[in-house]
Amino acid sequence: MADYSAESKTSGGQQVAPSRRKRWVRVLLTLLITPTIFLIVIGIYLFVRFGGDTPVVYDTIEEHFKYGSTGGEREAGIPYWIFQALPRLFPHHLPGPGGYASLGLIYEEGKDLPVGMSKRHHLGIDRTFLNCAVCHTSTVRDTPQSKPRLYLMMPANTFNVKAFQGFLFDCARDPKFSKKFIVPEVRRMLQERGQDLDLIDRYIVYPAAIWIAREQLLTLSGRFAWAVDQHDWGPGRVDTFNVAKMLFYFPMGKMGAHEQNAPSDFPSIWYQGPRQSMQLHWDGNNTKVEERNKSAAFGTGTTPPTIDLVAIGRIEKWLLTKEAPRYPYPVDKAKAAQGAGLYKEYCADCHGAGPRDFSGKYVGKVTPIEEIGTDPHRLDSYSYELAANQSTLYAGYPWRFTHFRKTFGYANMPLDGIWLRAPYIHNGSVPTLRELLERSPQRPKVFYRGYDVYDPVKVGFRTDVAEEGARKYFRFDTAVPGNGNAGHEGERFGTELGSGEKEALVEYLKTF
Repeated sequence: MADYSAESKTSGGQQVAPSRRKRWVRVLLTLLITPTIFLIVIGIYLFVRFGGDTPVVYDTIEEHFKYGSTGGEREAGIPYWIFQALPRLFPHHLPGPGGYASLGLIYEEGKDLPVGMSKRHHLGIDRTFLNCAVCHTSTVRDTPQSKPRLYLMMPANTFNVKAFQGFLFDCARDPKFSKKFIVPEVRRMLQERGQDLDLIDRYIVYPAAIWIAREQLLTLSGRFAWAVDQHDWGPGRVDTFNVAKMLFYFPMGKMGAHEQNAPSDFPSIWYQGPRQSMQLHWDGNNTKVEERNKSAAFGTGTTPPTIDLVAIGRIEKWLLTKEAPRYPYPVDKAKAAQGAGLYKEYCADCHGAGPRDFSGKYVGKVTPIEEIGTDPHRLDSYSYELAANQSTLYAGYPWRFTHFRKTFGYANMPLDGIWLRAPYIHNGSVPTLRELLERSPQRPKVFYRGYDVYDPVKVGFRTDVAEEGARKYFRFDTAVPGNGNAGHEGERFGTELGSGEKEALVEYLKTF
């Protein structure tokens, strides 16, 4: 019998030493294992590089409000360095010098993004997009030479959202929106900081990101084509629910004229706790603060799967108790005391018993359009069909929308912080509180919007300035459809008071 303890046969009958056999086994195992290890290593690398989803987080609630994410960067986000490169490559698509500031966006000293834009690292690249503060933060100057003061939660009366969208769409249509021009510009900006793109970013990530961003913007611009025929909204305003119809794929070209041209002012959003169960939005179409907030978040690029509920929850909780800023200028106490009685007689039932007391028979309820008489375009733009479609949002989630309703007028709002909410009426067609107390024929027919220098006498922003340096302000014409300044007038609304009484009433409203 053959002894196989020291040697073995191959299939050809040759004897092979065990050490050689073991060596071949090791080689075979190495050949089998090495690709597996290689694939594992590559998989780990790809996961680490492209699998992250990390927003920039801020400890203080004020910084979180200004720069924190709502989740919109995940789907609507623009790659951060592409966003920074656009004003340098396409200044001719901006309304003037100054980059994004020419669109009314606000930059704080030392910040590389404007107030109202957040940053998140998602799918291997830093992305940026809008958050709540972009529509609800602005500045106030005492004089043209004064340093601007930033006020959170007030209407963003300087930000021109339609012009911002138009700039991005114009850039996407420009032949220079390509890797040939954008990648070198991104590298120049990084090299100014002593950094650079690595090879993967340079030849794979950014070329792909540029192509995707361009296609997304071009697709969105096609859906926004209806807005080309609409009148300009101007700063501080947005055609909220016609934009919502566009997102629901409504046939915008078949929309009736009465529903079109319906821009309304950005609202203030402070002190939400006492507003629970009031009829919210300008037309009072919802009574649930949380639904209203989630609906507004769609404007920051979120969708039901991408919304960051934890981040938005921080803001929601803060806004429940955060009160409006106090009026910073002198108040004539004697005149204000006289105005308090007039306010109680003419205003309290609809707007609350006092600056922080929202009790009143009609507070937070809708006044029929026949009684209030203000421009109907915003009311008409919100249709039964849209309400039905909104009820499908978040279907399958515990927070599915259930409170949207069609109404027939405009809601009576509490007036806390009214000094910061100019211009007035839902469409911003009356510049100051003092002018709101005049009948519509005496109200300004044409004025300028977007200026942040304050008028403490009339209570509102100055509207007689067409330009400041290279910055041009928006000419608001009340004859344009949707811009009508009639309504909220007659004996019931205080427009028949004497001049001295009107001044006293305005003086009292300064204390709100």
